[in-house]
Amino acid sequence: MSEQPPQGRRSSVPKLPTPKLPQPPKLPQPPKLPAPKLPQPPKLPQAPKLPSLSARSRGEGFDMSDERLKVYRSRWRAGLRRVLQRGVFRQVLATAIRPEAVVARRVRSVRGPFVLVANHTSHLDGPLLNLSLPWTQARLLSTGVAADYFFTVAHRRLFVRWMLNAFPIDRDGSRKNSGTSRRLLRSGVPILVFPEGGRSRDGVMGEFKPGAAALAAGVGVPVIPAAIVGAHEAMPKGRNWPRPGRPRVRVVFGEPMLAGPDETVADFTARIRASVADLYAAHRAEVLGDAQEPGTGER
Repeated sequence: MSEQPPQGRRSSVPKLPTPKLPQPPKLPQPPKLPAPKLPQPPKLPQAPKLPSLSARSRGEGFDMSDERLKVYRSRWRAGLRRVLQRGVFRQVLATAIRPEAVVARRVRSVRGPFVLVANHTSHLDGPLLNLSLPWTQARLLSTGVAADYFFTVAHRRLFVRWMLNAFPIDRDGSRKNSGTSRRLLRSGVPILVFPEGGRSRDGVMGEFKPGAAALAAGVGVPVIPAAIVGAHEAMPKGRNWPRPGRPRVRVVFGEPMLAGPDETVADFTARIRASVADLYAAHRAEVLGDAQEPGTGER
């Protein structure tokens, strides 16, 4: 038998030194080349910034000092008016006429008070404008009506108060209600005015009085022009109900307008009237289907 090494002892093996391998020669680094400058894409022209359609007083704060104007800003009255206008009265009106509405895109972006301006040929005009305007803009809309016609008879006064949030306009020169429209705008309430001063008897659009343009420019609010096409044919002055056959009546709201910094009231008035006339002309043939020249009343 071969001899076994004693227990607890290990045989030692000599460690051989690790040979040092020669290092590979360092290769020269390639020179750093500057990054090529790529041509920048040409800058596209920026679209012109559209002026804000918010009333100047919206940023400065509305004047709430006149307690008599609180009813025009009442939330519960606005809610009731919505039910009466867009629930009850819309259904009744739809049995007599075929109402239509065309709304320019930027009308929906108007915030705060504004002046809504339209031609005037029929008692349908006020309710139709209120019904056709988007509710965000129409919620507090206050319609200027003739004090001597609507506010002297109880049932007429109740109708325009609750349906149109109406305020009285003096036509007799008394100036009893002078300044109401300006105070409404300063308190945040938009207004509807008919700058012709009354209904046209023959459907021809008359000259515009400068009051609406002066108000908008003075208070710093936009003007929304609107044309009502077919109201005269459906229910002209002298009729208390539309003609039979459910005639078409269209309300067209144009792009909001702002007075220019150096624009006179007369020029702004002429520009507003031209806008209303253009809206009327653009839709007349489609709605009425006849050859009458736009805005002239001539066939």
